[in-house]
Order: sequence, then C-alpha cells, then structure tokens
Amino acid sequence: MASKFIFVICCFSMVYCISCTSSKKIAYFQNAQDSTFRTVLGVVDAPIQKNDILNIVISSPSPETDLAYNRIDNTAKGYLVNSDGYIQMPRIGKVMAAGLTKKELITSIPNIILTKGELLNPIVEIRHLNFEVTVLGEVTNPSVINVPSEQISLVKALGLAGDLTIFGKRDNVLLIREEDNKRVTRRLNINSADFLNSPYYYLKPNDVIYVEPNKAKIATTNRSQQILPIVFTGISILVLVLDRVIK
Repeated sequence: MASKFIFVICCFSMVYCISCTSSKKIAYFQNAQDSTFRTVLGVVDAPIQKNDILNIVISSPSPETDLAYNRIDNTAKGYLVNSDGYIQMPRIGKVMAAGLTKKELITSIPNIILTKGELLNPIVEIRHLNFEVTVLGEVTNPSVINVPSEQISLVKALGLAGDLTIFGKRDNVLLIREEDNKRVTRRLNINSADFLNSPYYYLKPNDVIYVEPNKAKIATTNRSQQILPIVFTGISILVLVLDRVIK
C-alpha cells in the first residue's frame, strides 16, 4: 500500500511539471506554409581549418605515375593540416590548405602537379575525415556527431541527439562556430518557419549547438531542491505511520 502511494505522488509530480510547458513553445516551424526554399542553402563549402584531417586522392590517365603522388602508408589516415595551415604531400611537398575551401584546394593541387610536367589532366578528390558537430544541453543524448556525408542540417543533428527534451528552448538555440580564427555565436529560433530559409540551417565542421533549459526546467529544479526533501521526509513519516496502523 505504501509503495502504491509513493507511485501516485511521483506520477502527480510528473504531470504537474509537464503541464507547466506550453505546447506553443514545443512545436517546430510554426506557421510554415507550402513553399519552396532555396536549394543553395544545402551547399556547404566551409574553409579548411588547422587540425582538419583530409583524405586526398590524385588520379590521372597514368596510374603508374599516380602512385608517386598518393600516400601508400596504410597506417596514416589522411593529411593533417598543421598549425601553420599546411599539409605535407608526397612528391608535391608543403601545400597551403587552411583558409581554402575544398573547391579551391582541388584547383590548387593540380596546378602544382602540372608545373612538374609528370601528370596530364590530374584529378583531385578531397574529403573531410573529421567533419564533426557537437550537440549539448537539453537534448536526450548530448553527443559529438560524425558526418561522413559532409553535410548535415541543424535539425538532423538535433534528431541524431535524440531531439530536444520538453525543457529545451526551441526559440533560442545557440550555435557556436569557428570562422577566420574567430568564435562566432548565433541565436536561432527553430520554432519559426523562417529558420528553414536561414543561412545557418546547415552546419559546418566543428559547429557546436547548445540548447538552453527553459524557465519551466529551472523552476522545476528550484522547486525540487526545495520541496523534495520535505516531500520525502513526509512520505517516510507516512510510511512509518501506515506500517504501524496496518500491524
């Protein structure tokens, strides 16, 4: 009997906390109408940064000669952009990478190769090996998310982190981004349909998303800290009284 009473109290507390949160603050993309948004938002060509790891493959109509330009050490996973912004490549040597986009580096490397006169029509493929974004705060599973496809939206990142909890601020999601050796912060409202057309809809490597707790969570935490000791003390006393009465 005592255990049933405790269960009822816990259920009541949960219902009370949930009822404090307005459904209008939970729904994503409110007032969204049938629309067509610019696909250009999906094109993310972020500048390469120091400490990035790049997989670079060079090919040409002369496969035998290609070997001299490609890393054959199986223990090495990609090219690290060092603290000076360079990568060290076989046959080519130091190549500036930091600050360039992948498209720009894909153009730069063949130009260097062509000056040696050993390859005709070299083709360069580049992929980020450490494209990651971090999701923290009021989400179900805060985590670092690896992005092998090199493209991810903020909404998908939140989904991979288990979505926001009921206590997460959907109208004030913080995005932290490293750009040009500067740390940039942006506050984003994913409740609004306008977010679908935002330049921050898609994330860039090393972005950090932080979801703040709303007032309901803060109030609940404060109430819990104040009330729970009293409630548990009262329950303990009640259990003892009931136990004696039953006996």
